[in-house]
Amino acid sequence: MRILISNWSCRRAGGTETYLGRIMSRLTARGHEVCFCFEVSEPERCPLIPVPPGVLSVQLRPDVTGGLDKLRTWRPDVIYAHGFLEPEDEARVLEIAPGLFAAHSYYGTCISGEKTHKFPIVRPCSRQFGPACLALYFPRRCGGLSPITMMTAYGRQRRRLALLHRYVRVVTASAHMAGEFVRHGMASARVSTLPHYGADEDPVESASAARVAPGAACRVTFVGRMDRLKGGQVLLDALPRVRAESRRPLQLTFAGEGPARESWERHGQAVTSQGSGISIEFAGWLEKETLMSRLAASDVVVMPSLWPEPFGLVGLEANRRGVPVVAFATGGIPEWLQDGVNGCLAPGDPPTADGLADALIRCIRSLESSDALTRGALAAARSKREDAHLDSLVDILGQAARSGCVSA
Repeated sequence: MRILISNWSCRRAGGTETYLGRIMSRLTARGHEVCFCFEVSEPERCPLIPVPPGVLSVQLRPDVTGGLDKLRTWRPDVIYAHGFLEPEDEARVLEIAPGLFAAHSYYGTCISGEKTHKFPIVRPCSRQFGPACLALYFPRRCGGLSPITMMTAYGRQRRRLALLHRYVRVVTASAHMAGEFVRHGMASARVSTLPHYGADEDPVESASAARVAPGAACRVTFVGRMDRLKGGQVLLDALPRVRAESRRPLQLTFAGEGPARESWERHGQAVTSQGSGISIEFAGWLEKETLMSRLAASDVVVMPSLWPEPFGLVGLEANRRGVPVVAFATGGIPEWLQDGVNGCLAPGDPPTADGLADALIRCIRSLESSDALTRGALAAARSKREDAHLDSLVDILGQAARSGCVSA
């Protein structure tokens, strides 16, 4: 097949873009022709998505007309779409070939796209998107405080939701996300949950049997985009209690970038100044090999997302290295993270520093006493194979291509 993959950016801004780099490589290895189109090359501080040799890359902005002409000339059989900034760009690309939309986020189902109330406390939102959301936007602090921003975002999400109905199929990484789009009017027959995207390599069997050695510091790692709803500040708030009750030094590494980095660094300095036994490092974006090495050297990976995380790919990468994960039980995370099996879950409604501390303490104590979480992490990784995801994806892409349903 000739598969056009579309995304808002050509840079690795988050988990979606990490996935795109891997999926383009795997599709071309299977003999499919791939073209990659994107709107912008932002944020500039983030590394580029690796594009396999021979794959055509087309930037749409600022020359949208010229970019569309290149895509029409390439003549894709199907579009594998991952979200644009501007619905107008998305609509014009959809006129070229039948489309399959990959829902990595609350695209078209929330004004802010975050599906989270931030006042009076931070907690996930389960409302159906619609006009009533406008009345709650300011009281629940769903986004900013600008009426213009609110109305602009509301209009954009309404257009996105309308566009979703023009795709042949919508695919998600979790049953949680599939249910979200069915609730918003998509026919259940047109929404599919793909098998979890695992690794193309076997789990690392040599992971240590007891990862937290007696008397050693516990090595905790956060990986991801640094913004408020990724929960970095809540993780920092949990550390003093974890340090006191686990009676272990803690070494926390933040790997990633984002708008909250400076505030997290300041907060981290305040935490470390309160007492000894806690060290915090901000490593920035790490290249794949360095990041995988960092994960393998961790005792625990913490995913403190306050919003209902649609999936959480980094958790599977940690499990493949025998590293358990601690996270809030929100969104699609409980579908792959089993409490006491391959990590520990904290209550997610609402997510709190105390709840996260409880889960992290339980995880550390388990690692001290047995290798059960290590074995559970490896077993969870073995059950999620990249081939199953690719087989299902290629099958659905083929169905969409054969449908001939080009959006008009």
